[in-house]
Amino acid sequence: MKKITIEDIDVYGKRVLARFDFNAPLIDGVIADRTRIVTALPTIKYLLEKGAKLIICSHFGRPKGKRMDEYSLKPIHKMLCDYIGEMPFFDEAIDSGTIEASHKLKNGEAMFLENLRFYAGEEKGCDDFGQKLASLCDVYINDAFGACHRNHASITKTPKFAKESGAGFVLKKEIEALGDNLFGDVARPFLAIVGGSKVSDKIGVLKNLLKKTDVLIVGGGMAFTFLKALGYSVGKSLVEEDKLDVAMSVIKAAKDRGVRLLLPVDVKAAEEFPDPIDKAIEFDNVLIFEIPDDKLGLDIGVGSEAIFSDVIKKAKTILWNGPMGVFENSAFAKGTMAIAGAVAYATDGGAVSVAGGGDSAAAAVQCGVDKRITHISTGGGASLAFLEGKELPGIAALNDKK
Repeated sequence: MKKITIEDIDVYGKRVLARFDFNAPLIDGVIADRTRIVTALPTIKYLLEKGAKLIICSHFGRPKGKRMDEYSLKPIHKMLCDYIGEMPFFDEAIDSGTIEASHKLKNGEAMFLENLRFYAGEEKGCDDFGQKLASLCDVYINDAFGACHRNHASITKTPKFAKESGAGFVLKKEIEALGDNLFGDVARPFLAIVGGSKVSDKIGVLKNLLKKTDVLIVGGGMAFTFLKALGYSVGKSLVEEDKLDVAMSVIKAAKDRGVRLLLPVDVKAAEEFPDPIDKAIEFDNVLIFEIPDDKLGLDIGVGSEAIFSDVIKKAKTILWNGPMGVFENSAFAKGTMAIAGAVAYATDGGAVSVAGGGDSAAAAVQCGVDKRITHISTGGGASLAFLEGKELPGIAALNDKK
């Protein structure tokens, strides 16, 4: 860690503005997944135990600078109170009353601010909004890894105006897991599994991983762009025609660098995409050179499951980013489940494994292996940007260690 962290700062008696990512899914006003709230607890409890005067803030949804009841953080506040005790909720994040209340906090007390995205200046990255937030605190702590790739005021401007700034425990763990665990002096073979629907979403990741890995597995919908680039007929499967040249460049680069590139040898093909997503659909397991013109691949096949799993189990460092098929449908979840099981097996045997946010995290939980993976990232877009080798502005904005 080259950045100052929460443990490097004396927070006793100081007002600490802690920025979290509480963008949890709500269904009928009920929080459907508590993961982001629970993962924030170590940072919150540490600050309170160390005698900080804690101001908690976050974004939620996309209200686009307007106050909308459905995007209020009140349900999150209520749940957090169940974990750490009662604390006041402030409808206005930056008015004089809120600032005055921050000064009246006692050591070890907390207050909670309404959704920062109710203010247009947040997503616009305005200095003025960032400075007003900074007036609430002496110390700024960023624990919102999932937002660190965004140039939003509370992420990049507030730390600039705060007297001290550093990373919370979630952010520290993400930097160490995605940085040291994957791009430091890693144990080999280093294997990456990249899935998902589109090549265009993962171009930067693929190119950066080719510089680091020994084995690269490509699955999911994006695999069909690679297969078509190699001359296979893929029926109605998802293909990005304008990315065929990109796929070929990755294939060539892998060969030139001595990286073993694995693509599916068979797929589960159906006549239609499931709509609704849980719709029961008949499918056939077919070899990649036998995909019918009137069908599309929706998951890797049983042969690919076996080949991929065997290679994964022998790896010592593993990155998994993206599902192998339409895993939301039980008929097309088996490929992803096989990969998840193989990653967990390798981890049980001593490998270091990282699942990169978003669908990978959801799939790990769905497959019941989330506790058997070394690290599951809390950020989808932020994880991708990090894996591309980009500097995340939210991390760059924090104070460096001297």
